[in-house]
Amino acid sequence: MFNINKIKFKAFLICAAVAVPAVFGTSGGGMTAAAEGKVSACIAMEQSTRTVLYEENADRRLPMASTTKIMTALIVCEDCDPDTVVIVPDEAVGTEGSSIYLKKGEEIDVRDLLYGLMLRSGNDAAVALAVIHSGSERAFADRMNEKAKQLGANDTHFTNPNGLPDDNHYTTARDLCAISCAAMENGLFRQIAGSKSWHGRYRSFSNKNKMLYNYDGANGIKTGYTLKAGRCLVSSARRGKTEVVCVVLNEYDMYGRSAAVLDRCFENYALCALPGDKVFMCGGVPCKAKSGHSFVVPLKGRINIVCEASKSGKHCKKGDHCGNLKIYSGNSLIFKTKLYSII
Repeated sequence: MFNINKIKFKAFLICAAVAVPAVFGTSGGGMTAAAEGKVSACIAMEQSTRTVLYEENADRRLPMASTTKIMTALIVCEDCDPDTVVIVPDEAVGTEGSSIYLKKGEEIDVRDLLYGLMLRSGNDAAVALAVIHSGSERAFADRMNEKAKQLGANDTHFTNPNGLPDDNHYTTARDLCAISCAAMENGLFRQIAGSKSWHGRYRSFSNKNKMLYNYDGANGIKTGYTLKAGRCLVSSARRGKTEVVCVVLNEYDMYGRSAAVLDRCFENYALCALPGDKVFMCGGVPCKAKSGHSFVVPLKGRINIVCEASKSGKHCKKGDHCGNLKIYSGNSLIFKTKLYSII
């Protein structure tokens, strides 16, 4: 896989990637915007490190339709007991757009509402969860915006929990991908987003997301569509140790484009691990990093590893920062960490 420069790279890196052909057709070769005359946006990140592997118009503010519900689900997964049984709030009944057809006074648990939100894109489920969590849609939108800022999504603004059109409801592909990567760190969210079907205490659902059925390694996340936003998709897939989250906004061929971008990422990059117990000689002193690290390595090109001493060995005592480990792909620095003396 790698073209390596004889420095025993394999001795301390554990890498895994498998290239599998896309199963969806693509328009325009798959890597160009399919919605002619309209702005589309795309980004793909490695999930654990947030390394950007591909991007196009990633900082353009755009509406995101029902991919909004990723944030709704994340907040509820973090803050609410999913087994709590609730009465459907009046505000949720008859919400426009996609629905799980909640009824006035109906009894249901939070878990079933979450599955209805993510698998069937229930706008009424989103309103119900917002009111249950915060007392009102407006208060919940404030919580969504607070959470967005905490995640560094500074070009995102929410006005509702479901993505119904509003001029002040927008995100960027980069922000939405960061939100989605964070959401996939939550075990309950990950389980829900990757489920093809659900049979709960009160409701049963099948997932609308075709990626889960047709793309090898797919494990989430959420579809979206409105006339204003166009077709939107946040998808996630894992092959070996490498997991990639991809966002496409306003893309007519959202499945084909997502599959093509994911394939491109898996064919060209792999997540690698630097074990915490690996010893490096830095200025004649045996050193280690303080902990294990993961980083993304291009699968093509030459990898170079450099240990740069920051002080001479005679001045370096056990536990001292004695230098830096740097890993390059060609001339590009792809990873850096401090090294500490172990003697």
